[in-house]
Amino acid sequence: MPSAASGPQPPSRRTRQNSAGPLAGLRRAVRRYFGFSRRETSGLVVLLALLGLLLFLPALLRPALPAYDPAPDQRRLNAWAAELAARRTVRPDFENRYSSRYPRRRYVARERVPQVPLAPFDPNTFSARDWQARGLPAWLAERLIKYRTVVGGFRAKEQLRKAYGLSDTTYARLAPYIQLPEQLPPREQRAFAKNGQFPERPPYETKPGFVPKPRNLAAFDLNAADTTQLMQIRGIGRGYARRVVEYCERLGGFRQEDQLAEIFAFRDAPDLIDSLRKYTFVSPSFSPARLAVNTASFEVLQAHPYLGKRLARVLVAYRQQHGPFQQPTDLRKIRILDEATYDKLLPYIELK
Repeated sequence: MPSAASGPQPPSRRTRQNSAGPLAGLRRAVRRYFGFSRRETSGLVVLLALLGLLLFLPALLRPALPAYDPAPDQRRLNAWAAELAARRTVRPDFENRYSSRYPRRRYVARERVPQVPLAPFDPNTFSARDWQARGLPAWLAERLIKYRTVVGGFRAKEQLRKAYGLSDTTYARLAPYIQLPEQLPPREQRAFAKNGQFPERPPYETKPGFVPKPRNLAAFDLNAADTTQLMQIRGIGRGYARRVVEYCERLGGFRQEDQLAEIFAFRDAPDLIDSLRKYTFVSPSFSPARLAVNTASFEVLQAHPYLGKRLARVLVAYRQQHGPFQQPTDLRKIRILDEATYDKLLPYIELK
């Protein structure tokens, strides 16, 4: 227990911190994080001194440049300019260079023709000067003179109206004074025989092998027709008739007239298809030729219009891998066979 004689004790550290307040804590924090020791302060001063020396060292080491005197260089440039001026030859201007080789064309001024009031006139007796006196330019007057010479003289106003370069307004101004009829007279009919009677018309000569088309044609069976019967239809020649017969044989017979549109030659000729439909028919009892899809070879299958090479090749490969088709719906297992082709092909196939 301390004695009373020892005197008052100094305040503790915690008491001093509390008495200093918040400013003292802020100063301690700044000193702790941003303060420098004596050694660090000395190093920073030396570093700044070195940086300043590096900045001013080039200016201190650069030698003093002599004062520039432009007089010698100016004298040298003047000498060069005088030398170039002495070597330069004076070139003539454009007109002097080319006037001797290509002389300028001199156009003679046209004489100004005095105008005269309009009065009835005959264009076949006019000269170019007369046309100019009626308000036409010189080039058009000369053109009308040449045109009159070519046609053998004007016989009607319509010939003048067709002249190239004569505007409608100029023609309308001159037309009331032109002493010519409006139109050319009609051509005289030729006399083919004496006594006012015309000879009989010679018979029409036909080419050898030409068969005229019948005017009243009875409808016939499309599947039983040959090229001769088909050629009796107007617009159907030998080539079209042959294509119809060949397509019918490849197809196995037409089941309806709409299948004619499948022929490539008739795709852009709907009028010919209408003519074939008009004069042909398909018998209701007709049964098309069947195609044995299980036994037919690739050559036979690919010749059918609804199969072709690609589909026939896949059909033969599928038949070899999976065996013969048992029912028509088995064809639907071929992926490249679409619904429309299957519906068209169904009446022409058989399974054996």
